[in-house]
Amino acid sequence: MTAPNTGSSKQHVANDEIDLRQLFGTLVDGKWWIISATAVCMVFGVVFALLSTPIYRADALIQIEEKNGGVSALTGELGDIFAAEGSAVTEIEVLKSRMVIGRTVNELGLTNQITPSYAPFFGKGLARLTGNMSHAELSSLGVSEELMGRALSLVVTTPNSYQLFHPDGHKLLDGTVGELASADGVAILVSSLTASEGDTFSVKKAHWLDVVSGLQSSLSVSERGKQSGILSLALEGESPMQVQRILDSISRNYESQNIAREAAQAEKSLDFLQEQLPDIRDRLQLAENDLNDYRQLRESVDLTREAQALLDTIVELESRINDLNLQEAEISQRFTEQHPAYKTLIENRRTLLLQREELDARIRELPETQREILSRSRELEVNQEVYTTLLNRVQELTVVKAGTVGFVRILDQAQTALKPVKPKKPLIVVLATMLGGMLGVAFVLVRAFMNPGLTDTTAIEDMGLTVYGNVPFSEDEAKLAKRRQRKGMDPLAIRNPADLAIEAIRSLRTSIHFALMDAPNNVVMITGAAPGAGKSFLSSNLATSLATSEQRVLLIDGDLRRGHLYREFGADKNHGLAEYLQGLNEISDVVAKTKVDQLDVITTGKRPPNPSELLMHTRFRELISWASENYDVVVIDTPPILAVTDAAVVGKLAGVNLLIGRYAEITAKEVDVALTRFDNAGVNINAFILNAVLRTRRSSYGYGYYQYDYQTKDDGKSA
Repeated sequence: MTAPNTGSSKQHVANDEIDLRQLFGTLVDGKWWIISATAVCMVFGVVFALLSTPIYRADALIQIEEKNGGVSALTGELGDIFAAEGSAVTEIEVLKSRMVIGRTVNELGLTNQITPSYAPFFGKGLARLTGNMSHAELSSLGVSEELMGRALSLVVTTPNSYQLFHPDGHKLLDGTVGELASADGVAILVSSLTASEGDTFSVKKAHWLDVVSGLQSSLSVSERGKQSGILSLALEGESPMQVQRILDSISRNYESQNIAREAAQAEKSLDFLQEQLPDIRDRLQLAENDLNDYRQLRESVDLTREAQALLDTIVELESRINDLNLQEAEISQRFTEQHPAYKTLIENRRTLLLQREELDARIRELPETQREILSRSRELEVNQEVYTTLLNRVQELTVVKAGTVGFVRILDQAQTALKPVKPKKPLIVVLATMLGGMLGVAFVLVRAFMNPGLTDTTAIEDMGLTVYGNVPFSEDEAKLAKRRQRKGMDPLAIRNPADLAIEAIRSLRTSIHFALMDAPNNVVMITGAAPGAGKSFLSSNLATSLATSEQRVLLIDGDLRRGHLYREFGADKNHGLAEYLQGLNEISDVVAKTKVDQLDVITTGKRPPNPSELLMHTRFRELISWASENYDVVVIDTPPILAVTDAAVVGKLAGVNLLIGRYAEITAKEVDVALTRFDNAGVNINAFILNAVLRTRRSSYGYGYYQYDYQTKDDGKSA
């Protein structure tokens, strides 16, 4: 039990191995499929490349410079702490925002859409190649809410007039180019129209948000280099001028909003300072009046040198503290108290307040009159310093606001490339050709995988069945196959005895000769597993070959359903095997002579309704017995065993039974089932023959056939 299993395992492993030679042979056999698929895809690629709409690309370049807050005019040195750089990622999002894109959509009227209507698929490409492109421009379009986003039809009636139709088909209005036309909730102004009479356009008022979203997805923005602050903008579209206008508008709108934003920051700071000026001015006036009144009361008391020094110092401290208070008011609008800049400001102010407390303590040690004069003088000078500072910074911010340029700079204006970026025609043709080749290879391999037909006889030999040989495919026979409808068409062995198929049948004749030596009679049955195996071709040409070897041969067409051997030999169809088995004719009436010496034939006769029952009649046994005694070889052509049981009936009376299979069509399973049926009927199949083997196939390991004709003239070479 172990040995067979081991052998089976080895055979299984061997079958699982990939045979590169056979794989390559399969591809060679299917070369025309591969070439055809490649050629078709290449042609399709060329057509697609020529008819595809060219896509143009416009690009622009923007620089994001260092960004300084408008509060820098107030903060002085502290401004360096919270000065920020414009983030490229942030600016990209700003650039693609609805705020910027929406302005462009409104500015260019992109919601007003008019496009020519062409035939499906390649209509637009053909129109472009033939120069029959239509073009129209809308200056304005207004529709009711019902028609928003729906396509209207504009039909050109004359070069300068048109008709506009509702989506349901009824006419809305008649219009003229350059004039505003309105009716039924639609107002339209066509500024230009280049089209022929009868041309159709699709007119639509698109939703603003849909247009903005589409433009956002189409716009490509990227930073050139890492942290370079250089933004590259790109936009693709069918119209080179349109994409250039759109991209240029986006660039300008982005720049203008940036300038407006920077100016707004300066204006905000300016407003804050102007709100503080009246209060500081009032405080200054009060301090000045208070000091003058006190001096008059004390009869012009002056400060000592020590008091004057204290006054100068404390005024400077108060000025710095006031500056920090102003800075805090501005910073609090931008940062929280946890921000490092905010913490630094508070710490600086705390230090100054401590210094002021120390000075206040020294002032309290002065005489009362000096203290009062110093206090009033300090109030006056501090307010005067603050007021002067505010006036100076108001002037500075006014200049800043007037000269604001933002931190965005357009380096390259939008420009469209002269050549389209899509489609890449050479690449499309190359890829289409490669795809065609791959599809062809895939088709050939899948077809070979899905077709389990035998291309060699190894599997048959593994079943224990003897193989007598392979019969090559005959091109001569294939060319004349349709002409077989004409009566009297000679077998291939007579028409072309040098054909390789006939040479193989002669070799088969030798094998049959030795098989008949051990057979109980000289009857040879030829059958197939399934229809189309070529058993009739083999039977007629084998019988002819046997007859030409000086043997008396009787060929019987036992296929009472579809037999057609009468055509090849020009015999009478009305008197044949069926008539004899029914008792309507005698043997001498159904045996017909042929053009081939020593060869007689019995045709099917008129096709009966019960072929199997007739073959089981005793008269058939008597016919076989008579034929065996009167002929050297009797060849019987029978129907395929998998279709009907006739072959099993005839096989019991034959000495040699041959099973025919067509190359690349018959499967090992079919052979196995056929052998099982014969075995169940008690019929032994002597050998198998593989018919119609293609000599050009490289994927099989069948026998090779070589042309070896007779040499009629001595050319000095040996055969």
